[in-house]
Amino acid sequence: MRIQKFDYAAIPQCSTVDVAYVNGNPALRPFFKYDTDLQSFSEVINDKSKAEINREVLVEVLLDQYARYTPSEKVLANIESLRKDNTFTVVTAHQPCLFTGPLYYIFKIVAAINLAGQLKSAYPEYNFVPVFISGGEDHDFEEINHCHLFGKTLTWQTDEKGPVGKMSTASLEPVLAELKNILGEQEEAKALYARIANIHQAHPDYGTAACHLAHDFFKDHGLVVLNTFDARLKGLFIDEMKEEILNQVSHPIINSTIEKIIEAGFHPQATPREINFFYLGDGLRERIVWEDDRFWVLNTGINFSRLEMEAEIENHPDRFSPNVVMRPLFQEKILPNLAYIGGGGELAYWLERKAQFEHFGINYPMLVRRSSAMWVDRGTAKKMKKLGFTTDDLWADTDALIRKYLAENASVEIELTEEKKAVEALFSSLAEKTKSLDPSLVKTVLAEQAKILNSLGSLESRLVRAGKQKHETAVNQIRSIKEKLFPGNGLQERYDNFIPFYLKYQERFFEVLFDNLHPLEKKFVVVIDDE
Repeated sequence: MRIQKFDYAAIPQCSTVDVAYVNGNPALRPFFKYDTDLQSFSEVINDKSKAEINREVLVEVLLDQYARYTPSEKVLANIESLRKDNTFTVVTAHQPCLFTGPLYYIFKIVAAINLAGQLKSAYPEYNFVPVFISGGEDHDFEEINHCHLFGKTLTWQTDEKGPVGKMSTASLEPVLAELKNILGEQEEAKALYARIANIHQAHPDYGTAACHLAHDFFKDHGLVVLNTFDARLKGLFIDEMKEEILNQVSHPIINSTIEKIIEAGFHPQATPREINFFYLGDGLRERIVWEDDRFWVLNTGINFSRLEMEAEIENHPDRFSPNVVMRPLFQEKILPNLAYIGGGGELAYWLERKAQFEHFGINYPMLVRRSSAMWVDRGTAKKMKKLGFTTDDLWADTDALIRKYLAENASVEIELTEEKKAVEALFSSLAEKTKSLDPSLVKTVLAEQAKILNSLGSLESRLVRAGKQKHETAVNQIRSIKEKLFPGNGLQERYDNFIPFYLKYQERFFEVLFDNLHPLEKKFVVVIDDE
């Protein structure tokens, strides 16, 4: 494998705020607490050491969750180490996407594990546990019910409502059968299918199955997978629930920060609501609103007075689910966490939270941009080489690549750049002569210039079309390469599932990722299989 690394500024698909944060743009500095480097962790450790974390409840919950499937010795040791005050976590999180969903689900986990190992080397007197939070409370089923592999889309269908983590795995049987059919009968494919199917069939609820799947692939690396959908963990967040629901404090704080982010030249990511919690029930996850002096659960008849709501929070904290605005605080309240690893979009909404964290008295973690990567398989690498393209060329759009190829391979020059320049020079001279004789004719000269340039543009387009027809096979290959590596003009990591790569490379796939996905390097990694 050959590895190339690119600055995020070179990646057109990365947002302005994403690039600005990675590159340390001073305009964003007021919105985060720690610089993203290894040395700053000493400050994070010092600050987080002062936080009161209920480690016993955390370990109790984790041991109960892992009792549903056997943890590896390394995972069990990491869980037990969380009882100690000198143990801290490095966290990443994602919704429980079908069969892990897009590649960056995997990349997040690898980045968290690598960062925990790097911290142990730099600060050997402490322990660092990589934690993956599988967010099973979400009800955005359409966001997690599909995955893309081998040019096909697998979609899980169910009529169930409410949190996806509570949905029955029985309804997965049709999509598992489809997966089996797609994977085929080769031994590696059959083994992978059995691994995935057995895990999902072993658990009645999808949340547990998703946690088990992540554990199964990363157990030897000590990854601790946590489902925060637990009444005991929610019980640790009661004070913050009351403050948010009863007093609606986050809305003005975050809106104030958003105004400052806009003033700094960036777009906001998430819009806070007056109340940033959902209410949970059987097949139910609906927003809570304050109307007519009562708290109402939307699309239901459930409602509470202020006193009733306070009692409901105290007695049933598990019935309250934080949205994207409150979830970061919940994670940081229950974990001895130092850093959150997320993508550009995730970190953009974390950047809106610093003042909110300060209000609630919860330490704001270091924000670490997850590693991004693209995998160029051997067949694609060969086609690129034949076409004369390097990895640096990939970031250009498809039409630009086609024009580049035609310009380098056409028997005649198809772009009329020089001819256009000659016309512009000619008419510039004519305009000067006309201006000295009759200034009113200059507009006529310029109009004639525009007509000729338009004609040349039309002729150039016809020449390009003719070139494309003559080199149809190469043009189609260029389009195919771009669509494969940038599906829908997006990044491969946001679309493709890991299964095709794993089937082709087996454990070598993960080995390459662990060797190269180091988030503090702040580089976009391209893996080229041109051996």
